[in-house]
Amino acid sequence: MPDLSDFPEPTLVPVNGVELEVFEAGRHNAGRPVVLCHGWPEHASSWRHQVPALVAAGYHVIVPNQRGYGGSSRPADVTAYDIEHLSGDLVALLDHYGYDDATFVGHDWGAFVVWGLTLLHPHRVNRVINLSLPYQERGERPWVELMEEVLGGDFYFVHFNRQPGVADAVLDENTSQFLRNLYRKNEPPRAPEPGMAMMNLARAQTPLGEPVMSESELAVLVSAFESTGFTGSINWYRNLDRNWRLLAGVDPIIRQPTLMIYGDRDQVARSERLAEFVPQVDVVTLDCGHWIQQELPGETNRAILTWLAQQEAVRGS
Repeated sequence: MPDLSDFPEPTLVPVNGVELEVFEAGRHNAGRPVVLCHGWPEHASSWRHQVPALVAAGYHVIVPNQRGYGGSSRPADVTAYDIEHLSGDLVALLDHYGYDDATFVGHDWGAFVVWGLTLLHPHRVNRVINLSLPYQERGERPWVELMEEVLGGDFYFVHFNRQPGVADAVLDENTSQFLRNLYRKNEPPRAPEPGMAMMNLARAQTPLGEPVMSESELAVLVSAFESTGFTGSINWYRNLDRNWRLLAGVDPIIRQPTLMIYGDRDQVARSERLAEFVPQVDVVTLDCGHWIQQELPGETNRAILTWLAQQEAVRGS
């Protein structure tokens, strides 16, 4: 298994008015770009098991720490983390490397960004692979407003929005404990954890479940969040209702070939109408929890590479 000593060295890439810390591998495979987009509270290194497998299969792999994370820019304005800015960063990243389009892979919040990117900039995305978070229907009411009514004010999405700064401070004070407790196999990762339960997780002294990461891998994540704090990454949540408004009037259908990978022990809800919004979707379910590509790296790699090979065979026929 690869460890972080095998992970590419980062470079800072200016894009869309900010700088992204980007880990790149397989440039000799130019012309076959794959962009890997992490979730919350993650880091580009969450893809450490996928990078070498994709490079060996002939892909140019580009892995950014998205804005608010790692060595990337952390704008102070909350609205700087909306879907237009986050997707605009990825479009500008393609421009930087000279690509018209790419295959985008997202996990958790990274999947939300990839869905949004594909809606807002469909010509820049040739294929979609998303893990854990399925396509989110826009519906008639803003997402956080609806969650507050159905799940209450302590649901963590709502808590992050209605009590700005509270969770940020608790997580900043308990960074190592929070991340150590969160990254466990076969344990409910967050949903439907309320905001207060999330903060209790930061303070818990007896975590359950087998760790997803080695101590050296966890140390990279802890060091990154001790340096940045959590506010930039939580600001993604604080733009959910703004994103709902920004996506008004956008064609809601994802027309690209898509692979959706679920973990059967993940508490993130599956979509019952996925094929209505993503008509070219293939679905794979793996025996794991939320941290799919880290819990079952080999199985995840096989699912991704098998599907990509099938797509390329169809395109070449």
